[in-house]
Amino acid sequence: MSERKVAIVTGGGSGLGLAIAAKFTQEGIMTVIAGRNAEKLQEAAARLGELCLPVPFDVSELKTAPDFVHQVVKRCGKIDILVNNAGINLKKEFTEVTDEEFEQIIRTNLTGVFVLSRETVKQMILQGSGCIIHISSMAAQYGIPKVIAYTASKTAIDGITRAMAVELAPKGIRVNAIAPGFIYSDMTAKALDTDPERKAKVFGRTPMGKMGQPEDIAEAAYFLASDAAKYITGEVLRVDGGNAIGF
Repeated sequence: MSERKVAIVTGGGSGLGLAIAAKFTQEGIMTVIAGRNAEKLQEAAARLGELCLPVPFDVSELKTAPDFVHQVVKRCGKIDILVNNAGINLKKEFTEVTDEEFEQIIRTNLTGVFVLSRETVKQMILQGSGCIIHISSMAAQYGIPKVIAYTASKTAIDGITRAMAVELAPKGIRVNAIAPGFIYSDMTAKALDTDPERKAKVFGRTPMGKMGQPEDIAEAAYFLASDAAKYITGEVLRVDGGNAIGF
């Protein structure tokens, strides 16, 4: 088995996932990027170089998780790090959200994370080591309107982070989460620029007075996955410029 670490990053073709994958590959970690869009994965892999391996996988297709994990182990020999970054959101009035919409978000953001983690942990137990990082949200830290299903899924992520950490620590596996604050992307910038009131609110309660960059989340993920964090487990790390404590 090679000494080079192997990581899986779901939703690795764009946004935070791509930033995390870029950091990992720069640090010499063999990184499997997974996602629904094969074309987007190929483009990302071309940019990230030979340490990046694109493997199409949809976390909401629960039955395909064991095969996906098997495929990664077959090609890379092991899995040291799993970053559960893939997720979907829905902005809609509470009373308008349908049963199907609610369940779809729970399936992708929570059940999918559980299933992929379970299958990956089976491999990590054989190795006697591993690190799992979930991507949580500020929606789990306080109430945000019109994102009820997303909030439910991310609050549950914080809970399973602690439960997994306690159960898996004796097996040499650490489990943590990152709760990003307002991070810059074309999508967030556009959303805030079209809503001046919301923009003022975001910056008004962020003590640092600016948005974070995807690289800030990537650095946090790399830290949590590294030996520098070897005594940290069950933590939900806020990377938010102080937003959660802002007044």
